[in-house]
Amino acid sequence: MKESKKLKKFGSLLVASSLLAGVLAGCGNGGDSGSGGGSSSSGGGSSSDGDTIKIGANLELSGNVASYGSSIGLGAELAVKEINDNGGIDGKKIELIKVDNKSENAEATAAAMKLITQDNVVAMLAPATSGNTVATVQIANDNKIPIVTGSGTAPNITVNEDDGTVNEYAFRTCFIDPFQGIVAANFASNELDVKNVAIFADNASDYAKGLAKSFKETITANGGNIVAEEAYVAKDADFRTQLTSIKSKNPDFIFIPGYYEEVGLIVKQARELGIDVPLMGADGWDSPTLVELAGAEALNNTYITNHYSAEDPEQKIQDFVKAFKEANGDKAPDAFNALGYDSIYYIADAIKRAGSTDGEAIKDALADTKDLSLVTGTFSVDEDHNPIKTATVLEFKDGKQVFNSKVNP
Repeated sequence: MKESKKLKKFGSLLVASSLLAGVLAGCGNGGDSGSGGGSSSSGGGSSSDGDTIKIGANLELSGNVASYGSSIGLGAELAVKEINDNGGIDGKKIELIKVDNKSENAEATAAAMKLITQDNVVAMLAPATSGNTVATVQIANDNKIPIVTGSGTAPNITVNEDDGTVNEYAFRTCFIDPFQGIVAANFASNELDVKNVAIFADNASDYAKGLAKSFKETITANGGNIVAEEAYVAKDADFRTQLTSIKSKNPDFIFIPGYYEEVGLIVKQARELGIDVPLMGADGWDSPTLVELAGAEALNNTYITNHYSAEDPEQKIQDFVKAFKEANGDKAPDAFNALGYDSIYYIADAIKRAGSTDGEAIKDALADTKDLSLVTGTFSVDEDHNPIKTATVLEFKDGKQVFNSKVNP
């Protein structure tokens, strides 16, 4: 790794601010969402004349977790527009090239190859889910093109499971699964005072299994009892058998790590079966579709760990919320919007400090990041390419996410 260069901190992240004035130069506009395996770009100009810096976005724009990828894309587009409006990067505009991976591993691999070999990107936003991101890591390493996932929380994205080596070109702006599991377990023990706990996890998901493992270890260390463990598989629709079994063990809390499509149905069916204890998950719950599937009333007395809250009173966050609403029809930004936004700023900051669009130079700058102030927290990158940052606990009240508390690493 190259010697760390001094980090030039960003100031305000407002659209109208002088965020990158004197640091980044140029102008441009945000692009449109791509779909069906195609691509779209934001910003103008031609890469052949050196006026643009191409950044890829390998996202789930269709398929069963399209809500995640689409949200990350919207946040990324806002960041690109702000950076370009405030001067670009050393006079060059960012061109964001989006490709739909259709929420499938094989498509994510193909999208990564297209962005690298055909579109000639210098860095990529990696997919939203851990599994899809893992499918692109080797390609990034082989081609020396850094990838940054906004929400791929599985540890094996950045660190190889087999030998513990770090994937040189893989980074993230989110915290990892074990940290979310620890936060959830400590919240259950310390704030909700639960003792008898059930775990209901997606048995086919690395994301869910990682969360369940760290939650179980921490809740047990806290003196809690695991009274039931049940499993489901993605795309299941009827969870009543497992939920009935869990109910028979009389837990006073159920941890449900998984993605919103199944979780929405699980919450709905749990309440229909008379399970009224607190339910908790992680950032995989964060989608407007969750409320549609579960129902606002059923989600009362449920909690999630997440990367940020639009209700957090911190000024930087409220500035971002205002800018996002202005760009997206008064829609409040969710955590995936914020993570997509932060991921672009993280990459842009690294390119600026690297003084180069060479993949190795950008990779080294990403790894050397210290005290970078972003919407989802100020973070430094550890030796495993994970950000050290705070987590947020949110509570659902009548279908809305309400800020509960922050948890420091």
